[in-house]
Amino acid sequence: MKRLATQRSTTSVAALRLARSAWRLQYRDSARSVAVAEKALVRAVAVGDTAAEAWARLARGFHWLRYTAPAESARELAQAQRCFDICGERGGHILAAVGIARSDWKQGNYRESLHRLLPLRDEGLRVLRHEARGMLLNGIAGCYSAQGDSAQAFAYMYEALRETQPARGHGFDVVLYGNLAHELYQLGEYNEALAYLHEGIERGRALANPRIDGVLRVNRIVCLTDLGRPREALPDVEALLAVLPEGSSDEGASFGTMAIAALRAGEGELGATLVERARALGSAATEPDERVEVAVAEAELLALRGDARGAAQRLQAALPLPAEGLNLRAHCLYRLAHADALERAGDKPGALRELRCWQQLQVERMRRAEQSRRQAAQLKTELLRMQRERDLIDQRRLASERAQEQLASMNRQLSQKVEEVESLRAALQQQATRDFLTGLFNRRHLNDVLPMMWALARREEQPLAVAVIDLDHFKTVNDRHGHLAGDRLLAEFGRLLAQRLRRSDVACRYGGEEFCLLMPRSDARAARRKLAALLRLWRAQSFAFDNVVLGGASFSAGVADSQRVPQSPDDLLRAADQCVLEAKRLGRSRIVVYEPSPEHWRRTAARSSSM
Repeated sequence: MKRLATQRSTTSVAALRLARSAWRLQYRDSARSVAVAEKALVRAVAVGDTAAEAWARLARGFHWLRYTAPAESARELAQAQRCFDICGERGGHILAAVGIARSDWKQGNYRESLHRLLPLRDEGLRVLRHEARGMLLNGIAGCYSAQGDSAQAFAYMYEALRETQPARGHGFDVVLYGNLAHELYQLGEYNEALAYLHEGIERGRALANPRIDGVLRVNRIVCLTDLGRPREALPDVEALLAVLPEGSSDEGASFGTMAIAALRAGEGELGATLVERARALGSAATEPDERVEVAVAEAELLALRGDARGAAQRLQAALPLPAEGLNLRAHCLYRLAHADALERAGDKPGALRELRCWQQLQVERMRRAEQSRRQAAQLKTELLRMQRERDLIDQRRLASERAQEQLASMNRQLSQKVEEVESLRAALQQQATRDFLTGLFNRRHLNDVLPMMWALARREEQPLAVAVIDLDHFKTVNDRHGHLAGDRLLAEFGRLLAQRLRRSDVACRYGGEEFCLLMPRSDARAARRKLAALLRLWRAQSFAFDNVVLGGASFSAGVADSQRVPQSPDDLLRAADQCVLEAKRLGRSRIVVYEPSPEHWRRTAARSSSM
């Protein structure tokens, strides 16, 4: 029996090692990654190792996300989440959520995708590391990009780049090159995008991942075609067709993009073949910009064959264009193609109307490009930094052939520095959001989290209670016993809040002797009951200062909730603040609840002696 238990333990360790290896391989070698994941899953299920099963399903779910239907991937990732929850691994749970959000995105649910990821941002930055953090940030960037918010997309991509360590060689930095280029050419910055695509393709040669290479090449085809250089894009078209066999149903193939490049390069036969392959995809081409590109390609093929009216009708049939998910570049492509088709068909007023729409879209692209220029410049600086880092890594790799021991020493020093930087960064992040004295969140964190919690409460139609607490006679304690005594009082109250509140509640030091509590899924009356219990506990405590025992401390509090104050989070906080002033005016040691009545206030709390 003991030998059997040892064998099961060994098998379990091996399964987990395989599953994590599959996850790390997803960008570097996609085929091997899914093969290792399948093997790990079989072993994990055989021995009942939930952690190994979770990581194997995570790797397999992300592979399916890229190569199969999004809904199937989402189911696999949801199963991975359940496994991570069982073994208490929040980092894996968050990574699975990133994949599920991407699945939502691919099915056109752009807002749902963003709403899924944003609440996980702060926690993800705490529990995830390096490329995993980058994946979360990149997922949020993709959601903003789909909604046309390039400024936010660039900002999150910049953070994702900072988290990505090319020294590890996992290949995620190559993905970011493609995403950056995609965002740049949406704003008309084609030459800048081409530079990044060239670098990404060169870096991608070290990976065994045709999907990443294909996405980079499709983006380069777009840039060259839109710059009026479609013939230069033909080598990329040929390279893509070489890895996409006849009958391929890969939704990422972008046959419409390739068809436009071929037709504009004068390769009518190749363009016709690509149009047919695009049609064969049918409903598999789920993304709006892909459907628009197929329509443009079909129209240009008809125009090449002399059917100008048919070309105009084909583009007219694509209307109305999708309200969400259609990027600016694809929208501009459609309007310009439609204007050209209408002019060829003799409909000059219609052509002029479409041309004016195109001009308006171009102005919008310029406006967004101006807004995003600062973030784009930061990204460029970060990419240059990464390039320098990669150059140093390559030099060290070459030096290792001559002096392996010297390189090992350098790597140990580098690891130590990274740990020091990570430790410092974690400390700085803690200082940025925590009050050092009470251990509670600070007002900066309150300003960040209140709007999100308010929006979530409104969306879920659940109340959000906000309470402002002011410690009574705090100045008297400072004056009589000194500021150290006052600091101890604040620290003890912070400890009381941390012990007695729910995990979902957020406690912040509002300033001085004031505190603010955010209580989701609680209305003002429930919050008042909780505060009344806290007031009883606080009054029961005693503190010794300079051989003097202080007891019977109290506080005044004001409470409001999002159902009574639905206008905005600022109004909600202001209402609670006004209530605490009313509580102090009425004699302190009481709780006042905001009521939107003619009296404006409702005095709902008696003094603590009557509670």
